[in-house]
Amino acid sequence: MLMQGFADFLGLLNIALMVFTGFALVDAAVRREDAYRAADKKTKPFWLIILGLAFVVSLVFPIMSFLPIIGLIATIVYMVDVRPALRGLPGGGRSSRRGSSSDGPYGPYNGGR
Repeated sequence: MLMQGFADFLGLLNIALMVFTGFALVDAAVRREDAYRAADKKTKPFWLIILGLAFVVSLVFPIMSFLPIIGLIATIVYMVDVRPALRGLPGGGRSSRRGSSSDGPYGPYNGGR
C-alpha cells in the first residue's frame, strides 16, 4: 500500500516535471532571437536544444534517474535567470506582429514632422 502511494507520487512528480519543462520550452520558443543576445544569455537555438532535450528526457526516463535531474536544473536556470532577463527587455523579448503604438494603417506616424 505504501509503495503504491510512493509510485503514484513519483508519477505525479514526473508529470509536473514534463509540464514545467514544456512550459519553459514554449516560452523559449516565443522569445525573439535577438533578445537572447541583448540579454547576453547564450542564443535561442542553444536554449531550445537544452530545453528540448530536457523535455524528451523527462518523457523517456523516470524522475528518480540521473538525466531528468540534470534537465530539471537546466529548466530552473532558464526560468530564474534567462526568462527574467528576457522579460526585462523592452517588449518583453516576445516576437510581435503588431507594430509600434504610433503606427497607422499605412506605416509609422511621425507627428507631421
